[in-house]
Amino acid sequence: MISAAAGTFNILHEGHKALLDRAFSLGDVVYIGITSDAMASKGRDSVNSYYVREKAVRDYADSKKKKYAIYQIEDKYGPAEMMDSVDVLVVSEETLENGKDVVKRFSTDSKKMELSVVSIVKKDDGTKLSSTDIVRGICSRNGDSKAIDIAVGSLNPVKIEAVRSVMEKIYGQVRIFASDAPSEVPEQPFGEQTPAGAKNRARNAINGHTLSVGIEAGVFEMMGTLYDVQYCAILDKDRRYTMGMGSGFRYPDKVVELVRKGKTVGEAMKEIYGNDNVGKSQGAIGILSKGILDRKSLTEQSVTAAMIPRIWDEK
Repeated sequence: MISAAAGTFNILHEGHKALLDRAFSLGDVVYIGITSDAMASKGRDSVNSYYVREKAVRDYADSKKKKYAIYQIEDKYGPAEMMDSVDVLVVSEETLENGKDVVKRFSTDSKKMELSVVSIVKKDDGTKLSSTDIVRGICSRNGDSKAIDIAVGSLNPVKIEAVRSVMEKIYGQVRIFASDAPSEVPEQPFGEQTPAGAKNRARNAINGHTLSVGIEAGVFEMMGTLYDVQYCAILDKDRRYTMGMGSGFRYPDKVVELVRKGKTVGEAMKEIYGNDNVGKSQGAIGILSKGILDRKSLTEQSVTAAMIPRIWDEK
């Protein structure tokens, strides 16, 4: 049996997981539809990029140890190559009417698509759990409005989701507040400007939160060429900083040449590789490693490293 579920999955939360759990419990193979960036942005102030949303869904689907396929969808019906062979469509109570329309379109006299309806997951105040409330820091991924509050000094969705992933492993549920905190260093930091920028972002984001996180990637002269090193600074209410960094990697000579002429790494990567959204997608590391390591994973390294003194509770 083939089951299917679809959504925007802006921040993968317990409601989304309930939808996917039902699909995996019913199907031998699961088809997952994720809205395109164009479709997802309709009627929303902001939405994470398809790359960020798809990665979260894929990581969760991988944990199910079943066959699945992910499709990008452009409308409520989904592509025919996805839906023609579906036996059961899993929907939430909220999307039931859309589900009925999909069933009408893809059911035939010889094969009727079935519907399986999942109850809406609620926050601790009894209202519907939504990605919007999670993005705003109103609640955690499971609807907890009293979870630890952590500020991130960036609006970059890759950085925000990397912080969320690490902090959930440490604290369980967390509320994340993102702000466009200034780094007070050049757009392309070099050397010691990099940890300074991370600390400045954390300081400018704290604003009464329990913790704040500043992340800055910079270029370092090492061994005759240029390397990328990302720093993370974490500040608490007691004004104590802890610092960490991720794995450094060497830039290709063509990138080095352009950066030394005054371009940022993002500008150089765009000129050479044609990617105009490096920072908000897989990052330079994703392109250069051919997907073996992406920017979210690299960022998680630096955040984890900065949290180590807090994990062992060094005083």
